[in-house]
Amino acid sequence: MQPIWTIGLMTGTVLDGNIDIALLRTDGESIEEFGAYTLAPYGAELNSLLQETLAAARIWNFDPPDPEIFARAEAALTKAQAEAVAAFVSAQGLKMADIGAVGFHGQSVLHRAPRKDRLGATRQLGDGELMAAMLGTKVVYDFRSADVAAGGQGAPLSAVYHRALLRDLGASGDTAVLNLGGVANITWTDGDEEVIAFDTGPANAPINDFVRANGGGDMDRDGRLALTGTVAETRLQKLLRHPYLSAPFPKSLDRFDFTADMADGLSLEDGAATLTAFTTSAVGKALDLLPQRPQRLIVCGGGRRNPAIMQMLNERAGVEAVSAESVGWRGDAIEAECFGFLAARVLRGLPISFPTTTGAPEPMTGGRVAG
Repeated sequence: MQPIWTIGLMTGTVLDGNIDIALLRTDGESIEEFGAYTLAPYGAELNSLLQETLAAARIWNFDPPDPEIFARAEAALTKAQAEAVAAFVSAQGLKMADIGAVGFHGQSVLHRAPRKDRLGATRQLGDGELMAAMLGTKVVYDFRSADVAAGGQGAPLSAVYHRALLRDLGASGDTAVLNLGGVANITWTDGDEEVIAFDTGPANAPINDFVRANGGGDMDRDGRLALTGTVAETRLQKLLRHPYLSAPFPKSLDRFDFTADMADGLSLEDGAATLTAFTTSAVGKALDLLPQRPQRLIVCGGGRRNPAIMQMLNERAGVEAVSAESVGWRGDAIEAECFGFLAARVLRGLPISFPTTTGAPEPMTGGRVAG
């Protein structure tokens, strides 16, 4: 397949009120050209609806029937994202006919990792057929379900795109990619074909939730709270004994597997500091699980903007942490770019998950194509 222009879409579990939209020219194996990128804000009403939907999903916990709010939220977010794509394409002086595929991740509302006695489960809200009808182009969506049905974790899916980025840098096993969204995940490659990826632990979600619940705003902006707080070291050491952190990969997390409750009873500043220390120390434990411990982490996702996280990665994970921008990447765009890249792979029938990333029984493709 010749390279095509794809659009990747992503809305994270931290619910920051934005749709990430990225244009990428790719054949699903190499990155031919980076196109434009933008953040398209949701309206406050839709963001509130999504907050309610995530709360309803936790109560639902994969026990049928679906909450009524799922259908409302799915229709609203699909229409909002389709309208944002149409406006974005027009702003670039393009037409939808120029776009070979849209990679529509949808909104994750709940994720449950598999166990020995049961398959995992995952749910993303997003109506690919509706989006394809609105845009008049192919839409690739529902990227995770096939992997989960085959016994995989369903996450992380970013590994094959991170591998392509690392190849372009000529990086080998001494450099890995760390994505800090609601959950943190890492990708390591030997510089050839081997790729390993897994969720290391929480990232921004519990910090944001704690700060919000304690009247400190929506997040620890610029890490100011954590940098002025004191880490509750005894509590931290107890938290770091959580069995997930030493479990072998592949492994994955839901946004709510590690919650703000970890900082209950602490002041705003000390709670932010302790949760930040936990996130970064968990990354350090994850690095110890890899075939080769990286000396450098290229950090993408919103967490790279938090100086407290970046500082503590050096101090508590024992690794040099650099921002995606320092190597010429667009740190905010990478997750969206990833789903444009995966869309091209799905169209070609190429694998998007692997035994060493999601725990799939074999390299396998996934996703559904509408349009």
